[in-house]
Amino acid sequence: MLVDFKRPSSHIKYLSSTTSDDWIRLALSNPIDLLIDHAHCERKAAGVAVQLMFRYPSEPNLAEVLSPIAREELEHFEKIVYFLKDLGHSLKALKPPPYGAELAKNIRKEEPNRMLDSFLIAGLIEARSHERLGLLALNSEKESFRVLYESLLESEARHFGIYWKLAQTKFSKNQTFIRLEELSKIESEILAETYLMPRVHS
Repeated sequence: MLVDFKRPSSHIKYLSSTTSDDWIRLALSNPIDLLIDHAHCERKAAGVAVQLMFRYPSEPNLAEVLSPIAREELEHFEKIVYFLKDLGHSLKALKPPPYGAELAKNIRKEEPNRMLDSFLIAGLIEARSHERLGLLALNSEKESFRVLYESLLESEARHFGIYWKLAQTKFSKNQTFIRLEELSKIESEILAETYLMPRVHS
């Protein structure tokens, strides 16, 4: 029997596609693997913020913006780990989807384009996480899972906004928007071509 899934009334408009019912169905059927994967996503997101601070140590105001993101991502990582522990599960290695690696291939190597692409791709990943956590918060049967997803998704949208603002601060609005459109289409194509797995970005 097909379920008519609930969908948020609003979303981050810069995503070029919406998540399919097939992904929602698969994610809801594998909540533990999905949460373990999201814990890994939070850890990786913290690493991205720290990596950018190391790559651009002299960039004005960059560390002040990215350090709180890294800290919050790690706090969310810990929150999920303890949530899993309460359910009798622990963190484990999972085969990652190709999403992140494929997106990273589109980061141009020369500066300052490398910086712009790094900001925008980090933001798009946050935007997709926000969309999918919103879907899970609306459609999960267990209240504890819904509450957890709701507690995480707001920061994903805010982090997208921070990376978007960083890009616009360092680059022209027109240049930033054109490149975001290009990368957003690529992001959607990667998801469309990826074999579905119980992962946040598959």
